[in-house]
Amino acid sequence: MSDFQEYPDVLQEVRGALNPGRLKLQRNSVIFKNNKTGKVDQFQSSDVDKAQWLKRARGNCLKLVLNNGGVHRYDGFKETDYDRLNKFLSDFYELELEKVDMSLKGWNWGLVKFEGNALNFEVDQHVAFEVPLTNVSHSTTSKNEVTLEFHQNDDAAVHLTELRFHVPSDPSNPDNDPVQEFYRKVMNNADIIQAVGDAICTLSEVQCLTPRGRYDIKLYPTFLQLHGKTFDYKIPYTTILRLFLLPHKDGRQTFFVVSLDPPIKQGQTRYHFLILLFNKEDEMTIEMGLSEEDLAKKYDDKLQKEMSGPEYELVSRVFKVITGRKITVPGSFTGHSGTQAIGCSYKAATGLLYPLERGFIFVHKPPIHIRFDEVSSVNFGRSAGNTRSFDFDVETKSGNVYNFVGIEKDEYGKLYDFVSNKKLRVKNIGGSIDKQAVAYEEMSGSDEEAGDHDAYLEHMKAEGKQRDEEDDDDDSSDESFNPGDSGSEVAEEYDSNPPTTSSDDSDSDYSGESGSGEVDSEAEDRRAEREERERKKKEKKEKEKKNKSAKTVPEGPQKRRTKKGGKDPNMPKRPQSAYFIWLNENRDRIKKENPGISITEVSKIAGELWKELSDKSEWEQKAKKAKAEYEEAMAEYRQNAGGDPSTAKSKSPKKAPARKSDGGSGVGDFKSKEFISSEESSSDSDKPLKKKTKKEAEEEKAASSALSSEEEEEEASEGGSDAD
Repeated sequence: MSDFQEYPDVLQEVRGALNPGRLKLQRNSVIFKNNKTGKVDQFQSSDVDKAQWLKRARGNCLKLVLNNGGVHRYDGFKETDYDRLNKFLSDFYELELEKVDMSLKGWNWGLVKFEGNALNFEVDQHVAFEVPLTNVSHSTTSKNEVTLEFHQNDDAAVHLTELRFHVPSDPSNPDNDPVQEFYRKVMNNADIIQAVGDAICTLSEVQCLTPRGRYDIKLYPTFLQLHGKTFDYKIPYTTILRLFLLPHKDGRQTFFVVSLDPPIKQGQTRYHFLILLFNKEDEMTIEMGLSEEDLAKKYDDKLQKEMSGPEYELVSRVFKVITGRKITVPGSFTGHSGTQAIGCSYKAATGLLYPLERGFIFVHKPPIHIRFDEVSSVNFGRSAGNTRSFDFDVETKSGNVYNFVGIEKDEYGKLYDFVSNKKLRVKNIGGSIDKQAVAYEEMSGSDEEAGDHDAYLEHMKAEGKQRDEEDDDDDSSDESFNPGDSGSEVAEEYDSNPPTTSSDDSDSDYSGESGSGEVDSEAEDRRAEREERERKKKEKKEKEKKNKSAKTVPEGPQKRRTKKGGKDPNMPKRPQSAYFIWLNENRDRIKKENPGISITEVSKIAGELWKELSDKSEWEQKAKKAKAEYEEAMAEYRQNAGGDPSTAKSKSPKKAPARKSDGGSGVGDFKSKEFISSEESSSDSDKPLKKKTKKEAEEEKAASSALSSEEEEEEASEGGSDAD
C-alpha cells in the first residue's frame, strides 16, 4: 500500500464557506492546500487524536480532532473512500475511522457537549448539528439565554449571523449557574479579539496606502491593531497569508505588503491587502514590550529588546518573526530599466507590476496577487492607438482576466523571456505566439523591426483581406471605372462653366459666325448631349446606392494617397550638424563597446556621450565648414538651374499662344485680352477706349475660354515629355 493518500476535490469549511482544495494524507503529516488562496494548512499525524466519518448533505465528511482541541473538517468524500481511508489511518496513524450517526428527528431541544473547539448539539444521543466556536465573533447572556454571533464571510452564499440557546436552571443544584458555565466554555474557544496586556511592539505614524492614512501599529501575541484618527482595525495573525517586500521603481521607496484572508472591512469596503510605504533613507529604533527571557523563549532570540536600523528592514523583520510568515521578495526578473518592477496601468490606475518567482503582484490601486498555479494563459497585444507600448493580459483558470496596459515596448523581451521560462502558456489573437514564431525583437527593437513579426498585425491584415473580398463581391454590380470620362465628370460636377479637355471637344473650336462671334452650334449640341448623358448616369448611380444593402466599412478614417513629386538628384545635400558628424565617426566604436544593442539604444548611448563631451569645438568647426561648402554649392546650383530652359519654363509666366487669323475675312479676327495687353499696349495706349457691347463681351469671353483650354493641352503634352 502507498504511504500517502491524495484527494484533489475536497472542500474545507472556513467560516461558513466551503473552499475547494487538495488534501494529502502522508505517513507523518496531513496537508491541505486551498485552491483559492493557495494557503497551506499542515499538522503532524502524531497530533491527531480522533478520526470520524460523518454523513453530510454533500457526500461524506472526514473529521480530525487534534490533541490541542483543534478540529479540521473536510467534505466531499465518496462512500467508496471509507475503506481506503480506514485502512490508511489504521496502518500509519493507528486510528480507527469511527462512523458517527446523525440525528434526523429535527428536534430543537437536546444536550450540548463541547468537544475541542466545537459545540455539538445532540438529540436522542445522536449529533444533530455542530458549531465551530472559532466562527463565533461575540457572545452575550441574559436570564436563561446565551446568544452567539458569528463572523461574516464574503465567500459564503448564506450567512448564519446569530444563534440563541435557552439554558434552563438545574433545580437539584441551585448554586450552579448553567448559563455562566455555558458562556465560559464558548468564550474559551471563540475567535474574539481582546486587547489584553501590553503590546509586544508599537510602530508609530506608519504611512499606509491601503487603507489610506497614517496608523499606529500595535503587535500583540495573536493579532495586530491598526489605530488611526478615524478607524481602528484588529487583524488576527491567522488571517495573514503572505508578506511581500517590494522595492519601488524609483529606488528611494519600498512597499511592504500584507495579504489578508478574510479581508478587513470598513462598511461595504473590503481590504484584502495592507500596504505600507517606507523611505529607504528613514531609520528607526524599536523597543520591545517583552523581557529578554520572554523574547528568547517565544521567538528563539530572533528579536532583541532594542533594535535599530532602516525602517523597512525592522518592520519586515518584526512581522516575519511574530506572524510566522515568510517574506516574498522579487526574484531573478530584471526589466529593461534595470529594476524589478514594470510600470503599467490597471483599470485607469497607474502602478507597478512585479513578476515574482511564483506569481505576479500589482501595487497599489487595486492590489492584485496572481499565483502561477492559477494562471490559465497570458497574452501580449498592441495598445490601442500607441505603438510605443503594449498590453499584458493574465487569464486565470476561474475565468478572470487581468489587463495591464501601457507597458513600455522595451520591456517586452524581458517579460516574454520570463513567462517562457516559467512555462506559462502564451497565447495571442489568432493563435499562440509560439506557433507564429514571434521573435525577441518584435516589440523591443525599432518600429520597423516590430512590424516584421507582429501576430496581431497579421491577424488584422487577414481580416482586412477578407473584408476587401466581400466588398469586391458587393461592388460587382457597379459600373466599371472609365478614366476617359473622369475629367469632364468631376469638372462638371463641381464647376458651373469649366474648360474641358475630353476627346468630345478636342476638335471643337470657338469661332464667330459671319463676324458675329457666336459659339459653334455643333459644339453646343455635343456639350448638351454630354451633359444629358452624365445626368442620367448620376441618377442611375444614386438609385443603385439607395437599393444596395450596407456593406462592411473598414474602421478608421481612410487616407487618400498622394503622389509625391520627384526630387532633383543634382541638388546639393544639406550639411550635417556637429552631433551627426561626431556620431558617424563614433558609431562603430559604440557598437563595438556594446555588442548586440539595437538602433534605438545606440542613439540613447550616443546622446548621453555627446552631452558629457566637454570640448565640441572640433566638430563644430567641421559643421561650419560643411555649411559653407553647402551654401557655395547651392549658389552654383541655382545659377545653373536658372539657365536651364526646362527649369526656367516651370518658373516663367505662361504666355497665351497667338491665334491664327483668316487674313481679315472678319471671321475669327480677334485677339484675347492677354494678347492685346502684351503686344499692342504701346501702340494703342494713346487711343481712347471704346465701350464694348454685350455681344462683343460674350465673344471675348468665349475666345478666352478656348485659349485656356489649348494652354492646358499644351502644358499636358509638355509635362509628359518632361516626365519621359
